[in-house]
Amino acid sequence: MEMADTSRDRVVVIGASGGIGQALADAAEARGAKVVRLSRPTIDTADEATFAEAADAAGDGLSHVIVAAGLLHDATHQPERDWRQLSADWMLESFRVNTVIPALAAKHFLPRLRREDRSVFAALTARVGSIGDNRLGGWHSYRASKAATNQLVRTLAVELKRKNPQAVAVALHPGTVDTSMSKPFQRNVPSGKLFTPAVSAGHLWRVMDSLTPDDSGGFRAWDGQIIPW
Repeated sequence: MEMADTSRDRVVVIGASGGIGQALADAAEARGAKVVRLSRPTIDTADEATFAEAADAAGDGLSHVIVAAGLLHDATHQPERDWRQLSADWMLESFRVNTVIPALAAKHFLPRLRREDRSVFAALTARVGSIGDNRLGGWHSYRASKAATNQLVRTLAVELKRKNPQAVAVALHPGTVDTSMSKPFQRNVPSGKLFTPAVSAGHLWRVMDSLTPDDSGGFRAWDGQIIPW
């Protein structure tokens, strides 16, 4: 499917300094859209006013708001393999990045979506956030925070249908992307399923282009397939 003409679109990408976020912003600009790229410290969950200020600066009539921020590990923490590794501090940090950022983005940017035709609020989550698809266990904080974000998107969609019926809220799984986030976990990725950020961004834009308001509240993979909750 060819990408839609988005020459009049105005796109906000939150988490634009990361591999996927940067690729999504680059792809939008290549399509002719005007793009606002946001990352810390411009926006920071420790200061909600930064979200309000960024939304005011972006203005009304946004075609897409994409939240690409995510946290799986850092220099001192890896995903838990055992419940004995659970840490309150790490779980809270996982939720702060993976769930609170999309929540605050929704609070301040959903009212800025355009109303004259279709618009999209997309949060990048992960297949491992699916409760129905969880057969391996582990990665407790990441799975739980992404599952919470999926529920957030579903709940936002119910409200959005009343307030802006042509808008779409969707949770997106970008696949396994060759970024610093996935680096330690790439060994068992099937051949052809480790995407460059640019390839993943292209897939995600094709999925977003295909969505209608009837799809709002859904959880989609990079290939458009519906993922179980």
